Amino acid sequence: MEKLVCAFSGHRPERFHFGYDETHEDCLKIKAVLRKQIESLIAKNVTIYCSGMAMGVDVWAAAIVLELKANHPNITLNAAVPCKTQPNRWPLEQQERYHDILAQCDHVTTLHETYTRSCMFERNRFMVDNSDYLLAVYDGGDKGGTAYTVSYAQKKGRKIIIIHPDSLGVTSTI
Repeated sequence: MEKLVCAFSGHRPERFHFGYDETHEDCLKIKAVLRKQIESLIAKNVTIYCSGMAMGVDVWAAAIVLELKANHPNITLNAAVPCKTQPNRWPLEQQERYHDILAQCDHVTTLHETYTRSCMFERNRFMVDNSDYLLAVYDGGDKGGTAYTVSYAQKKGRKIIIIHPDSLGVTSTI
């Protein structure tokens, strides 16, 4: 059977009104919808999940996949890391979380040794190019990495699921 792949994209914490407070009710609601969509993809035999490992949605989705692996041992988590130095300027707690998740990934692809102006876009294109689905938490804005990634996935004809972070509405091209 063909292995189906889902890549994740979404906003960084500063784009959300709750910022870095993952205990905030609205953050918990986004994570619940994200989990429900991942579970739905598992039911459609999507078995490989790819995170770009950025703070916010990427890390949340990766953590959810790792939790779901307990009941779904056939799923795998891959990381697409834009550069080895990606978390170096993050708060220590976020760096530790990043490295903990990365250590549990089934496969890690690192595109660059150090940061380059294009490494984040290269990572996003790599994920879309190597996936069947894109699951994004996206507010519909026209700027930023998530907007770029959704647009690129549309051009590539990928199946796209978008969770709006404010309304929690889900739109899909599936």
